[in-house]
Amino acid sequence: MKTKFTACLLAASIAGLSAASAQSATTLRMAHFWPGASGVNQKIFEAWAATLEEESGGELRVEMFPSGTLAKPDSIYEAAANGIADIGATAQGYTAGRFPLSQIVELPGVATTATQGACVLQTLYDEGHLDEEYADTKPLFMFTTGPGGIHTIDTDVQVPSDLEGLRIRRPTAVAGEMLENMGASPVGMPAPDIYTAMQRGVIDGLSFPWEGLKGFRINELVEYHTEVPFYTLIFVATMNQRAYDSLSPEQQAVIDANSGMKWAENAGVVFDRLDVEGKREAEDAGHTIREIENPLEHPDWQKPLQDGIDNYLAQVEERGLPAREVYEAALTASESCAADQE
Repeated sequence: MKTKFTACLLAASIAGLSAASAQSATTLRMAHFWPGASGVNQKIFEAWAATLEEESGGELRVEMFPSGTLAKPDSIYEAAANGIADIGATAQGYTAGRFPLSQIVELPGVATTATQGACVLQTLYDEGHLDEEYADTKPLFMFTTGPGGIHTIDTDVQVPSDLEGLRIRRPTAVAGEMLENMGASPVGMPAPDIYTAMQRGVIDGLSFPWEGLKGFRINELVEYHTEVPFYTLIFVATMNQRAYDSLSPEQQAVIDANSGMKWAENAGVVFDRLDVEGKREAEDAGHTIREIENPLEHPDWQKPLQDGIDNYLAQVEERGLPAREVYEAALTASESCAADQE
């Protein structure tokens, strides 16, 4: 009887310790707009969350809210700033005009891969060029897609004039202006809405990276692809400052150890891999793929792309911001980031 009582007491003690451990763990709510089954969610955010939990000994846990379930795509940054979400990952371009210097990295020619783009964007932040744009949150890491091209349902786009009259989903205002100058009708909408919009005939095509075609199943609806870099979409994973300040020093140390360039480049590698998979998916489906080599030197594409770069920099300078200084810093970072990856 005594042995049985001791065993029960031991079991109760273990259960009590487990319950106390569970109660001491901090759960952080993370909002983003990618589908839960997407490679971005699983290979970047879920992997990051698992690393936090492991390195904190279970004291940090992340509850994921994909597909805009906690906050709409264009409200995720505000949700993180206001504490609706503890962490938010979103595209800066969803909040038009709020991150003008950051969006310089989206301009054609700044990056040719997602890994390079992530390195450039994180470098600009680490060097202090972008501090004021994120003063209301605590950025964790920044990253980008690979270059986004043109993808259409039934139009073979070989030169800019082929876009005349087409309704093209624009990823950002920057890319939208370039599309408009080529004769297209830019349409703004969050990425999760694209599939339904294309099914209903609301848009004729979109500007998107290969990764997005796979992650949002757009390859099911389009037949033609033109690889010309209209933009590189930028992202930030950022944390509510009060949520961070409420953590213990040990928990903060785990967050800090998994912030910055390490996870920026990890995300870039994932995006580059998904770009390869997205393009292969289109190839296997027998789609028509046009590759525009050296578009910033191409006789048909050079002028509209360069005009887009110059117009954007001028618009940002009109706001009293050092656009060309940051652009030159981005080009310098682009060279060093490319060299680091060789």
